Parts: sequence; C-alpha cells; structure tokens
Amino acid sequence: MQRRFERKLIRACLPLFLLIACVAPAAQTEPVVQVDSVLTWSHPAPWFGGFSGVEVNADGTRLTAVSDRGRVVQARMVREAGHLVALELEENAPLKGADGKALRGQMRDAEALARDGRGHLYISFEHDHHVARLSPESGVTTPLPRHDDFAKFAPNAGMETLAAHPDGRLFAAPEGGDPTSGPIPLYAFDGTAWTIAAEIPRHGPFLPVDADFAEDGTLYLLERTITPLGFRSRIRSFDLTAPGLGEITLLTSGPGQYDNLEALSTWQDAAGQTRLTLLSDDNFFVMQRNEVVELILAKPGFEG
Repeated sequence: MQRRFERKLIRACLPLFLLIACVAPAAQTEPVVQVDSVLTWSHPAPWFGGFSGVEVNADGTRLTAVSDRGRVVQARMVREAGHLVALELEENAPLKGADGKALRGQMRDAEALARDGRGHLYISFEHDHHVARLSPESGVTTPLPRHDDFAKFAPNAGMETLAAHPDGRLFAAPEGGDPTSGPIPLYAFDGTAWTIAAEIPRHGPFLPVDADFAEDGTLYLLERTITPLGFRSRIRSFDLTAPGLGEITLLTSGPGQYDNLEALSTWQDAAGQTRLTLLSDDNFFVMQRNEVVELILAKPGFEG
C-alpha cells in the first residue's frame, strides 16, 4: 500500500529528517507567490491529524478539513493584521454513511474536500473510490454517481483531488501511483454524470494530491513527491479553456521545506489578493506535523 510505503520511507530516513529540521534548505520558488504564514496546528485528541482535504470560507475566517481516518473538523482562523497566527478547533464529527453509521476501516479514507457556489460541501474517498455530498455538522456522506473508471483506480492511489468550478461542476482526479503513466485524467461531474474534461500533463516525479478553482476559473493543482531528504511540493495553475491549458508553475519547494502538504483551498482576501491555504497530513507520525501554509499570489512587480 502506498501509504504504508510512505511511513516506512519516513522512518528509514529519520536521521536525515532530523538534519533538515535543523538546517532548512533554500526555497526553489518562482517569483509568483509570496509565503505569508507557516504554522503548526496541534490538538491533544487521539483522532486529530491525517488531514488531506480543506476548504476555507470566503473571508478567510473559518476552515473545514477532513482526515483520512474519517473525521470532519471545523476551526476558526485567527489572524493578526491579516496574517494567519493560529487555528482554534470548534467542531468535529466522525464521517458517516448515508445510513448514519460511522464509516470504518478503509471506507473512511477521505482524501479531498470541495465547496460549490451554493455552499454545499463534497468529499472524495479512495479505496472505495467515489465522491459524496457531505454534511459537516453531522458527518453524513451521500454518494454521487460514479464513472466506470473509478473502479479501476489502485486501492491507495485514487480520488486525491476534488474541486468545484464556479459554473457548478465538480472536478476530480486520481493520484495514480506512477508519475510516468501518462497524463492525469481530469473528471467533471455536471450533476448527472462524470466525463473526462481534460488531461493534465505530468512533469517529473510529482503526483497530484489536491486542487481548487479560483473565482475566475483558474485551476490550482497541488502535487507532491517524497525524497530521502523529505517531502517536496509543487503548485501549478491551469486555464482549462486555453490551448495547452495555459500551464504555469507557481511554486516548487525544496526537500523538507514543508511537511506532507496534501490539501489546498483558494480564496480571495479583502484586498483582492488570491490566497492559497495548504494543510499537511502528518500520517499520525511523531516526526511529522499538521502544518498550515498560506501563500499569496504576487502582484506584478513583486520581488520575493
């Protein structure tokens, strides 16, 4: 299983992780994003952690996240002069099936979260590859129809990304276990059925782990790879209406610069700046952390 392999690799590289924790590498970042906040989110409850999907509300004051151990949480985002300084957990609930019973085992492995223009939340699952409507207060999930391809996804390399387009459609993509296996299929759900709307080109060892749309229809894709020196992340943007999808690489991090970033939410602040809020999955491993990273898309003339 890929997640089991990740944990083994992390433990095998523990001495190197300790080294890079003391000596952080220089960022490999194109001058198009500004790092605004980086903090660790902690809570003593044993279920806390493993976050793999996130949505931030329109004014950046509240966050909803889901974990791959079957929990949905809501938190207040504490800001000082606009900068994120803390998260305060407010509500949480176990994920449940449509029958109201708590999801168990692999069936609870939630991987992504999306909010549409009407405020409805949707959640994607791997192992039992599907997308469902989510009630964050109760944790109840109601499955949507499935594409035939979903049954072909590998057990732990399925529905990693989920995003709601401004036109109301849901978009999802599988992680896939092999970065050389061809383009990433991007599935779109129009309320009735799923179709393949586009194919995202792969470059290098990175695999998709989450995505979100901005208000102008730009798709932001978060990708990740694992190296002996730690995790690396990449963010690319796409215009699905442009030739070649208008691909732009916004950020490529160095090994160990950030933790295991798996969740992405895009929103616009009061100054009209596009912000990307990222959340890491700590795998419930002591040497990792639930890290929150907030980026601002730089305006023309920005010097990082």
